[in-house]
Amino acid sequence: MEDGKPVWAPHPADGFQLGTIVDIGADSLTIEPLKRGGKTFLAAVNQVFPAEDDVNKHVEDNCSLMYLNEATLLNNVRVRYSKDKIYTFVANILIAVNPYYDIPKLYAPDTIRQYRGRSLGTLPPHVYAIADKAYRDMKVLKLSQSIIVSGESGAGKTENTKFVLRYLTTSYGTGQDIDERIVEANPLLEAFGNAKTVRNNNSSRFGKFVEIHFSEKNAVVGGFVSHYLLEKSRICRQGPEERNYHIFYRLCAGAPEDARLRLHLGPPDTFRYLNRGCTRFFATKETDQRIPQNRKSPEHLKGGALRDPLLDDLGDYTRMCDAMKKIGLDDGEKRDLFRVVAGVLHLGNIDFEEAGSTSGGCAIRNQSGQTLEVCAELLGLEEEDLRVSLTSRVMLTTAGGAKGTVIKVPLKVEQANNARDALAKAVYSRLFDHVVTRVNQCFPFQASANFIGVLDIAGFEYFEHNSFEQFCINYCNEKLQQFFNERILKEEQELYQREGLGVNEVHYVDNQDCIDLVEAKLLGILDILDEENRLPQPSDQHFTDAVHSKHKEHFRLTIPRKSKLAVHRNVRDDEGFIIRHFAGAVCYETTKFVEKNNDALHLSLEVLVSESRDAFVRELFENANSSRDARQKAGKLSFISVGNKFKTQLNILLEKLRSTGSSFVRCIKPNLKMVSHQFEGAQILSQLQCSGMVSVLDLMQGGFPSRAPFHELYNMYQKYMPPKLTRLDPRLFCKALFKALGLDDRDYKFGLTKVFFRPGKFAEFDQIMKSDPDHLAALVKKVNKWLIHSRWKKVQWGSLSVVKLKNKILYRAGACITMQKTVRMWLCRRKHKPRIDGLVKVRNLKNRMDRFNEVVGGLKEGKQEMSRQVQDLETAIDALMLKIKNTHMTRIDIDHEFRALVSQSEQLLTAMQNKKKEEEERERLRRIQEEMERERQRREEEERRHLQEEEERRLKAEMEMKRKQEEEERKRREEEEKRIQEEMELQLQVEREEEASRQAVLEQERRDRELALRIAASEAELIPEEGLNDSGLRRGPQVQASKAAAAARKHELSKWKYAELRDAINTSCDIELLASCREEFHRRLKVYHAWKSRNRKRNTEAEQRAPKSVTDYAQQNAAPPIPARQYEVAMSRQQRYFRIPFIRPGDQFKDPPSKKKGWWYAHFDGPWIARQMELHPDKHPILLVAGKDDMDMCELSLEETGLSRKRGAEILPRQFEEIWERCGGVQYLRSAIESRQARPTYATAMLQGMFK
Repeated sequence: MEDGKPVWAPHPADGFQLGTIVDIGADSLTIEPLKRGGKTFLAAVNQVFPAEDDVNKHVEDNCSLMYLNEATLLNNVRVRYSKDKIYTFVANILIAVNPYYDIPKLYAPDTIRQYRGRSLGTLPPHVYAIADKAYRDMKVLKLSQSIIVSGESGAGKTENTKFVLRYLTTSYGTGQDIDERIVEANPLLEAFGNAKTVRNNNSSRFGKFVEIHFSEKNAVVGGFVSHYLLEKSRICRQGPEERNYHIFYRLCAGAPEDARLRLHLGPPDTFRYLNRGCTRFFATKETDQRIPQNRKSPEHLKGGALRDPLLDDLGDYTRMCDAMKKIGLDDGEKRDLFRVVAGVLHLGNIDFEEAGSTSGGCAIRNQSGQTLEVCAELLGLEEEDLRVSLTSRVMLTTAGGAKGTVIKVPLKVEQANNARDALAKAVYSRLFDHVVTRVNQCFPFQASANFIGVLDIAGFEYFEHNSFEQFCINYCNEKLQQFFNERILKEEQELYQREGLGVNEVHYVDNQDCIDLVEAKLLGILDILDEENRLPQPSDQHFTDAVHSKHKEHFRLTIPRKSKLAVHRNVRDDEGFIIRHFAGAVCYETTKFVEKNNDALHLSLEVLVSESRDAFVRELFENANSSRDARQKAGKLSFISVGNKFKTQLNILLEKLRSTGSSFVRCIKPNLKMVSHQFEGAQILSQLQCSGMVSVLDLMQGGFPSRAPFHELYNMYQKYMPPKLTRLDPRLFCKALFKALGLDDRDYKFGLTKVFFRPGKFAEFDQIMKSDPDHLAALVKKVNKWLIHSRWKKVQWGSLSVVKLKNKILYRAGACITMQKTVRMWLCRRKHKPRIDGLVKVRNLKNRMDRFNEVVGGLKEGKQEMSRQVQDLETAIDALMLKIKNTHMTRIDIDHEFRALVSQSEQLLTAMQNKKKEEEERERLRRIQEEMERERQRREEEERRHLQEEEERRLKAEMEMKRKQEEEERKRREEEEKRIQEEMELQLQVEREEEASRQAVLEQERRDRELALRIAASEAELIPEEGLNDSGLRRGPQVQASKAAAAARKHELSKWKYAELRDAINTSCDIELLASCREEFHRRLKVYHAWKSRNRKRNTEAEQRAPKSVTDYAQQNAAPPIPARQYEVAMSRQQRYFRIPFIRPGDQFKDPPSKKKGWWYAHFDGPWIARQMELHPDKHPILLVAGKDDMDMCELSLEETGLSRKRGAEILPRQFEEIWERCGGVQYLRSAIESRQARPTYATAMLQGMFK
């Protein structure tokens, strides 16, 4: 198959592996791996892709590959990754693979200078190229830009964001302090908002949108940071291998000794908020020795420091302090920040125990007395007030007795622990808000023309245990994925349709139903959660039951028992739910969902911290308190929805993104171990698919990622044009501009209002869009030069036209003279015509005198007398001729004398003829006999030809009658089955929708399993697949219909190999088996050719094995139902021949229309083609026979081609055989029979019989 060319087939670990197609199955292809010792396996047709000729070749833009598919994309990323080329373009989208180590000089200052002002595609792919493109788009289009950096946790989003910010401030900053502040703000935000997780050592536990604002002159004037959804639960609890926020460890490791004593800091294991996770520091070998032993935890001392090239707690503390200084934070404010951070740590060490009194409350343990004192001191609180507020809460009465009466309600141990943690989270989150506010204050700006925003938000997260934070993060990623689909796929295709570019539609997964599940009003999970929070006694179990009851049949939501992971099967239905996200299914455990959704403190704690002695702590809570109504706090805990607040922020962010131009950086995590030079193909392929890169490849096969309106290009150049150019139409000017630049017509396409550029042609596009005056003026000169050249060519053509006109005038003058001469001749001839005619008649009479003399010479008697009479007649004729010449005789006189001479000659002739009567009679009889013989032969020949024509007319009439009968029968059948057809259409529509849903479910199941594989520590933790057959292949509706029909037949051929089918066709004597094999054989051929058509080389025409009218008919008309066996067996005896015009696509524009027309001949042996011919002018005929040339012949059945319904298409067998023999078909078929390559057909049988 495919001449042994390699293809990419699915592989569970590598994503794809190289192999060759060795057989065509019922709905699959049999692949033989190229690796030695590999066993053949089955792969679904739609999961096999052709490979490049050189699989080790790599390109900078995947759209430059010959085959655009997910397998070549993965292989290109793999080859580039192995060569430390971590960046790759897909059109104008950047793929960035995390290398997990520093690549030398990749981000050096020299590299920044190289990319400044350079067009996309002129230098290797880099995040700097995307940043520079965003800047130039903002500058040219006068439109703010956004760079969306997305990817899973640990894929490198934060680092790429920092590189973008550094590039923009370094390249286009003013060189002032503000540029450095924008860059230095990142380490500070990371210290307070990043933490180590199991998937990423420096994971951003908040989202941020960093805006760099530019002036009218496109220079940096300031910045602004918006932040979203800080993960507050991490402050109080982390997983076993995870850490709290970096600031806690940096403070413990790097604080000076006096500060450590003042803040009462110890090793991380001495703090409850740190010791339930990993307590080891990040450090290098050098810095680990500099950290005092009394600051290290036992875990650190035993296991050593954590290693990461980008993290070092001791060194990062110093860098953080320097960053604080650079952005304008003085030592006092720095001490305030550290004091509050230490206060949060000490707050977590306060323990509670049951009180001995009958009130049922709790008290602070005696061992925590000193901790309480330290915490109160650090947060500026009274120790006793803090003790009371942590062990009781205040309620205000609203009814019964005196309103406003203060009642103290004692708290149980669990409630006190929750209150303590709520206070810690509130203090830290407001501290983080304050840090972001101070960061924004350090780079203020008065006015801004435009901005470039860089979005860095937590990537899609999936752990064994997922809570409210993962739920919100993944909801955010669903919204961002939808924005990507809209901006890149949906809006792009709508634009192509409006502009009339004729690009094929690309289908993608719409995740709107998943977003509605989360955010819809009343029924959305967030609104259900808010309703639960408003209940007097809210509970996580009641909330979970409500979610399941309101979305029982929702495709995206299911119960934990249906998880692919064994660990989730133990979660009860009221303890969690599974959401099928775009990237896969995630199981959320709803414990503490209700608590985490409430961002409010109870009254006593809020009053406590808002009245702190410490001005800094008091300021943290002032803004929040001023905006609240105290009456809301009466009676019970106030409620501030975290989820809906995040939803509002997210919608504002997306509105901002939609109002800007957008660039995308898709970050890829190469492996789960976070080590360098390890490429896990399967999970990388999953990331590429989930990020929409495969859909982008499909779109880019015919897409145009760059475009510019005609009027914008025209306006950009208008002020540099000379007056004569300003009169040009904008579209005409653009055409002249492209011609002047020498652009290839295939690289761009004109729409109705815009010009569009192919992928990989950004250099040409940016050359046009550069707006510096010198460049614009130079291009205008080129346009003017091209116009002068084109006009000079017009002058040349004009001169040639004048010369042609002169020659035409001379020709017409000569023609006028000829006409005058002819008219004069005609007038003269009309005047003398009677005499001329008379003279001609008399001369003709004289010419007959020679015959008279011959007759006289042959006489035996009376010769002398007859000679004298002939002489007298000749003298009379000469006298009349002389008279006509010399005198003016009328036509009547001439005719009278001429008749007299004729009468005399006839008498003379009669006399002579009487003498030779006998001799002449015999001669005449002989001639008559010969004439009669010839006439008889002519009549016989004519009669034979007439009979043959009658026979052909009868055969053609029979064929036409048969065609009409078939047409009438078909119409009658259609009328009879019209009602049934309507019902079937409805049923088919339902089945199609079910099939689409089933395919979506299968695709979602695949993603769910891939996600589960990544979560699982081993395969043993996975639940085995249920209900899948051995091949696990997906079947479409047509395949299912074929299977259902095959099940009712005598022969089940779905498991037969392609070669076995071919052998059975060649050797079987069972007519029913033969018909079944031929049908299955051609069905597989159709599947294979459809695969080849889908995966053809980029910018190449699809192979045509039949005229376009035939293939179009087959596509527009559904495949006919499988005929009954008796009908098929009867059909196998019919031989039908057809001929229709055929022009190959490659020849369509090569020759003039008069030379294009070719012919396509087909001989159908029953329902399937047996012989095929193509005849094209000035080319050798193409002859094909079944068996030898199956891959190049029409694979459709006679009914599918519609040829029997085309009037005039069917021809006689004699007509086909004459052309076949003339083109050497007999010798070709004979050689195929002798080499045993021809399949047994009527034609082979007839030829073999003729040989015998």
